[in-house]
Amino acid sequence: MKLLIKLFIFSIITFFFTSCKEKKDDQIKKVTIENVSPISPMERVLEANNPLLKRVLDSAADYEVQIMFTEIKRNHNNVTFKDYKFHVNDSNYFYPASSVKLPIAVLALEKLNKDKRFTINTPFYIEGDSVETTFKDEINKIFAVSDNEAYNRLFEYLGKDYINKTLKEKGLTSVQINHRLATDNAYEIENKPLIFITKDTLTEIVGSINTPIDTLKIENLKKGKGYMENDSIINEPMDFCLKNYLPVSTLHNIMKRIIFPENFSPEEQFNLATSDREFLLKSMSTLPKNQGYDSEEYHDSYVKFFMYGDKKEDIPDSLKIYNKVGFAYGYLTDCSYIHDTKNNIEFIITATIHVNKNQIYNDGIYEYDKVGIPFLAELGRQFYKTQTLTN
Repeated sequence: MKLLIKLFIFSIITFFFTSCKEKKDDQIKKVTIENVSPISPMERVLEANNPLLKRVLDSAADYEVQIMFTEIKRNHNNVTFKDYKFHVNDSNYFYPASSVKLPIAVLALEKLNKDKRFTINTPFYIEGDSVETTFKDEINKIFAVSDNEAYNRLFEYLGKDYINKTLKEKGLTSVQINHRLATDNAYEIENKPLIFITKDTLTEIVGSINTPIDTLKIENLKKGKGYMENDSIINEPMDFCLKNYLPVSTLHNIMKRIIFPENFSPEEQFNLATSDREFLLKSMSTLPKNQGYDSEEYHDSYVKFFMYGDKKEDIPDSLKIYNKVGFAYGYLTDCSYIHDTKNNIEFIITATIHVNKNQIYNDGIYEYDKVGIPFLAELGRQFYKTQTLTN
């Protein structure tokens, strides 16, 4: 009998201590889970220890890397953004190259919409130019192969002062588009007239005389230790104080306004006709081969650096990349809205990197294919991967 009583008491004590321990373990687990902060997409990418990223990120300041990433969350008809930044600094100058063509294309469409006399299909030519074209053709060339002459024609239509004034009115204050690209009259302040052809009638849009170019007043405008000029080397830093200025944050916010206009006030939006916006989006995402370019020379990723820039394979139809790149003077920049319609993944990413190891400009010796493009391609893939984890 005494033995049975002892066994009964022992079982009660054992049950009590086991139960308490389980409750305590439960509480520890609960506290541990609740106290763990979620890892942001930017942290996941920066800590990925990927060799293509690591060799650059370990010397991020030397490569002048800046990255901005936006997570997009949809709730019924509402869209919200969550931004992440790495070394983004509007005051730290980098050369934007052809990425300036993005705001110029959308502003040209907006100005056409305001004018009402012409459409994207109205033929026109620049005074003194033998090429007759349309805004539709020029904008398609800008996004398919980053055509400089197409940009210059739109620049003539808009003018420097109009471009900068209009962007600032939309809340895009950190920007200064000063010049044409790859032409002898790049810094000419007078814009040539455009002649539009409507029903055999010529209508001239008078050119404008713009104010003199203001020198930029931000950091790191003098770059490198020398540059080539007329086949000779000039042994002093190259001065970018009169060059175009389009920082990562401004470029990124232009993309937001294009893709998600309803998230901005009417004053901040680009005022586009519905058909023109649909055309713009199609043009931004269309591949060179679909615009009639030879796919051997102009592969799918010719001007799409994120995810596919280091490959020549076809980009799947379900993956739409709405973007604009820039590359010159060793700077590589891409601003993209990437939408995987098959897996319901979407995000905006903008990044820039500088690859000019010898610090000489205009010599054509840059590490685009060896370092820059592989970095941007892998960066895109890693950010895409972070979004597969949250879906």
